[in-house]
Parts: sequence; C-alpha cells; structure tokens
Amino acid sequence: MQTDERIMAYGGGWLDRAGALRADPGWVAARLADRASVVLPLWRDRCLVGPDQTPLRRGVADAAALLAAADETVFLGLDADSAVFAVDLSARAEPEARELAGAAEAVDVRALVGGLGPAEAAVQAYARGLLHWHRGQRYCGGCGAATVAGDGGHTRSCTGSGCGRLLFPRIEPAIIVLVEAPGEPERCLLARHRGAPEDSWSTLAGFVEVGESLEDAVRREMAEEVGVTVVDLAYQGSQAWPFPAGLMVGFRATAASTDVRVDGEELVAARWFTRDELRDRVARGRPLGRVDSIDRHLLGSWLTQRR
Repeated sequence: MQTDERIMAYGGGWLDRAGALRADPGWVAARLADRASVVLPLWRDRCLVGPDQTPLRRGVADAAALLAAADETVFLGLDADSAVFAVDLSARAEPEARELAGAAEAVDVRALVGGLGPAEAAVQAYARGLLHWHRGQRYCGGCGAATVAGDGGHTRSCTGSGCGRLLFPRIEPAIIVLVEAPGEPERCLLARHRGAPEDSWSTLAGFVEVGESLEDAVRREMAEEVGVTVVDLAYQGSQAWPFPAGLMVGFRATAASTDVRVDGEELVAARWFTRDELRDRVARGRPLGRVDSIDRHLLGSWLTQRR
C-alpha cells in the first residue's frame, strides 16, 4: 500500500474554498464587487482560452459584461486575498460567448491539461464540474419546482411550497484497479473496451453501486467484467474526475487464478501482460493510459514496483 501522497491530474488545487464564509450572501457579494477578485469564463463545459491556449482569467473590474451575461456565477475559493469565481455562458451561442470573454476558442480542459500547471488544471476542472451540476439541477427532482443557488453556488434550494429540498453537488465514485496475477511470472491484467482501437488496453474500472463499499465494488466489477476473483486489495490513491462528476479510487488487487472470462458487453478482450511487454509497448509509442488519468499512475507504479 502506498505511504506517500501523489497528486494526480486535477488534484492539488491551491484555492481555499472558504466553506464557512461562502454561506454568507453578503460576504460573497462583497467579494464579487472587490476589484481584486477574478472570474474564469466557461462555455458548455469548455474553458474559454486565449490565442496561447491559456484559460482566461478576467479581473472583476473588466468583467461586467461577463457577469451580466452569465447563466450562473459560482464562488470557487480564495487565492491568497483574491476571490476566484467561475461564470457559465452556456446559454449563449459560442461566438457570442467567445466575444464576451475575449477568447480565441472554447477547449475541453482535458485537451489542455498537458500544458497547464497541476493547480490550474485542478481549478479549471473544479469550475467545470460545479457549473455542469448547476445546469442539471434547475428543477427539484421531488416536486418539479425551480431551484435557486446558495452558498456561493455550492447548494441549490427548491422554491416549491412545502418542499424546500436542499441539493448538494453530487459525486459519482468509481473504482479503477490494477489486477496482478498470482505467482510467477509477474503479470497484470488489462482489457480492451468495446469501441476502443484494436491495440488499446487499459486497467479495469467501474462505478460504485448503492449499498457497496469501495472494496465490494472492486470485487463485484472484477467478477462481472473479467470473471476474476480478487484478494489482497490495496488502496493506491484517488483522483478528481469532474467529467462530469466522478471520483476515481485506485486499487491494486491479486487474482485468485489467471482464468479470464470477459463480459462481452463493456469488454471485448482481456489478457495478462508482463512488465517487459508493457515496456516494449511504451518503446513502440503506445501510451500507458491517458496522460491525465490515474490508470497511468497505476501502471507506472507497477512497472517500477512502487506502492
């Protein structure tokens, strides 16, 4: 089990989320009027960027049009003495949103992450996830009445008479697992998903279901997807994955046997790889997972036997 913390992509954000302060509407309004505050504009889950592909940050003093046009404005946190807000321009056509922000284009943060510092990527992903949640919670799921934002954008409240349900941003946990073979030779199990390229292999993952612990989900998913019983589960780390609301929780586990039976639905193939085979794939330009995903960490750690 790993003993030191490793920051995954979209983790390590520098903002103080100021949970006790953002519940005060007057405090939030004062920060939004403070010339030291900054605004991050987004459009339909995409960062609005300048010609250099850097996500835009606008001072409040220059953001009156942005704030007036925004579907939602949310408080993200404090960067030292400066408040950081995100605004959603999704109701506008893309050209209008770009013009309002002074942006060159709208780009998914996942396409930018390689050129951003870890903390900047974390804040952009945080803004994306929170604004996405707001767009999907305009109405109460209990009574159908409209909802309104509160706590600087970290809650929504139902306006229905006799309801008043309080809604919080949802997180959808998923497990992602590097399964090792029992005994020699040392191998790990990778799978090819339906629709993936012919030579594309990845670690195994799945969502946690109601009433399950993380460990229960690991055992169930491995049994369902590849017909493998696993033991010796070891936590490896977690990763924010707000696309739109995930939290990836990484494990290693050992298979009870090397027999594999893919489900034929999500997965079309699975096979065991030695370390030399994975190193050969890297040498041939085949990546070990997405550059921004925890599966790259799981595979890289296994190659170096780092826990």
